[in-house]
Amino acid sequence: MVKNANPVFRPAGSRRSLARSLALIVWLVAPAFALVACGREKSAAPARGTAAKTVADFFPIKIGDRTVRLQLAVRTDEMQRGLMGRRDLGPDDGMIFVYERPQQMSFWMRNTPTPLDIGFFGAGGALEEIYPLHPFDEKSVSSRSDRLQFAVEMNQGWYRDRAVKPGAKLDLKALAAALKARGFEPRRFGLDE
Repeated sequence: MVKNANPVFRPAGSRRSLARSLALIVWLVAPAFALVACGREKSAAPARGTAAKTVADFFPIKIGDRTVRLQLAVRTDEMQRGLMGRRDLGPDDGMIFVYERPQQMSFWMRNTPTPLDIGFFGAGGALEEIYPLHPFDEKSVSSRSDRLQFAVEMNQGWYRDRAVKPGAKLDLKALAAALKARGFEPRRFGLDE
């Protein structure tokens, strides 16, 4: 009789060998589950030979007739961080929060030193509501509508100073391209490519 050359697998009947066998199976299978879970978060791959963009990257997107540079907050951790600690926004820089489906929105300014305005946009890209956000204010600013899908934070006064009013359209094609560059599938957010 030949002894088992693999020390992990032993003849049946040994509790220790069963525990080791299960540990080996978990060790071999766990990475596959991790890859599947990661794949759910980012479903569209960037073009071959290019790295996916991150939340730190800016994308040119029009709001009305104004082109702005927006960072995309898509994942939960990016949305929770938002513009916390930031003092470096350029005059036409901001952040867009992208949700999978329309909803009522609520934002606050915890650990955010820069005075901001927030514009809430419906699923069709129309600007619906604008509110000021004050530095370090932890009181929530909520939308009235529950049919909103995008929120854009800009420096305080940006919407007023550039005459961008409710009804102005967010360039959803540019947003879809930016999402794709970030590695997200635009259709997940109801956007065409």
